[in-house]
Amino acid sequence: MNTQHETPKTLMEAVRYFADPDIAQSFFVQIRWPNGVCCPTCGSVKVSYLANQRRWQCSSRHPKRQFSAKVGTIFEDSALGLDKWLVAFWLETSAKNSISSYEVARHLGITQKSAWFMLHRIRTSLKNGSLEKLSGTIEADETFLGGKLQNMHKKRADRVRRNRKDHGKAAVFGMLQRGGEVRTMVLPAVDNANIHPQIRTNVEPGSNLFTDNWGGYRGLSTEYFHRFVDHSFEYVRGNVHTNSLENFWALFKRCVKGTHVTIEPFHLFRYLDAECFRFNNRKTDDGGRFMKALPGVIGKRLTYRNLIGGDSLVPIS
Repeated sequence: MNTQHETPKTLMEAVRYFADPDIAQSFFVQIRWPNGVCCPTCGSVKVSYLANQRRWQCSSRHPKRQFSAKVGTIFEDSALGLDKWLVAFWLETSAKNSISSYEVARHLGITQKSAWFMLHRIRTSLKNGSLEKLSGTIEADETFLGGKLQNMHKKRADRVRRNRKDHGKAAVFGMLQRGGEVRTMVLPAVDNANIHPQIRTNVEPGSNLFTDNWGGYRGLSTEYFHRFVDHSFEYVRGNVHTNSLENFWALFKRCVKGTHVTIEPFHLFRYLDAECFRFNNRKTDDGGRFMKALPGVIGKRLTYRNLIGGDSLVPIS
């Protein structure tokens, strides 16, 4: 099958195309093994296909000599077929504000728990692992996710405004290269000790660095051309602003509040990874975004035990 010409372009085409399990498997095999099927255990290309099981068997005798296309991917050990997995993948990568597990459960005819686990595996595959540093003009900004200030007790709201510490909110930090990509991470606090290492790791020295006047950015002017705007009386000064990154935060908060309503802080980084992927590929059509994301499923694994293994924290809403 030539996926270059037959890749679906719309959700309707994807549902019809992947409805046939054999076609869905053939499609994914070309992604999984573009140079031909090989044993994931020993790497041998001497394998035979067991059509009645939709599996392969390695000619060498060793443990796990039989394998499916799911082995070594986020799909491994899932009872759901690739027809459902690929449609769910399409839904998560194409929905601007993400998609809830309840919607996926209704669309695919599976339980909400299965859909929730499925979506977390998909988000795991969307993480950007690029080691290339951002350069040029970079916007950096921090924000907090949690209850609205107007719904907090006055004393607690004042502490959040004054100290910008956790106080029930999750601190997230992002960097956006103008004309390039955005990168985000969850931080224990937005202070010098946490912000500076992230900037140094992700931003090329000598780049233009635009921020607000938060004290966590002080001390970077020796390494970057650092300029800031004081949001107490201005948001733009010439080309110095963080409006592009603040637009990303607005989209992400809409995704959290509008689609997911509440999320556990322990899982927050996965939602950020998925939103970054959609934002960084927003100019690509749904089919192109799907094809770009799909290779990310290879070599990654998320078990249910790992997924729920974090501490039980207060949900973000």
